Amino acid sequence: MVYTERNTWSTLLAVIVVIPGYIIVVLQQAAGRPLTSVDWFPIMLWAIGISIAGTIVLSILWGIFAGLRDPKGATTTDVRDRDIDQMGGRVEHSFLVIAGLGVIALCAVGADVFWIANAMFLGFAVSTFIGSIARIIAYRRGLI
Repeated sequence: MVYTERNTWSTLLAVIVVIPGYIIVVLQQAAGRPLTSVDWFPIMLWAIGISIAGTIVLSILWGIFAGLRDPKGATTTDVRDRDIDQMGGRVEHSFLVIAGLGVIALCAVGADVFWIANAMFLGFAVSTFIGSIARIIAYRRGLI
């Protein structure tokens, strides 16, 4: 497995763990009250921080183990990796645009800040998830 594919898997795993965790914590904080009454901002910041830190730590550890097995191939990339990363980026941007349009619609109808912030947060998470899946499929099946 090449360097960029390992990083993609690390990102995907972090998103798969952190986003359900965020949703569970927010729902627990609500405890039968309206969701808009939850102090969501610190929870969201923690989720973002844990996701970033988890991705970095997992990438580093995975890179160390890969480097022990294949020192020369642990950090090499080629044109195919760049092309796959660009394709995944296009997929991610498409979903970010959809999330942005959703946020604009929520603003237009005067939705609570809770819904606006969480729509964008989940838009980022979904775009990262879908972009990572697209990259992994491209690594396994090719770009065509």
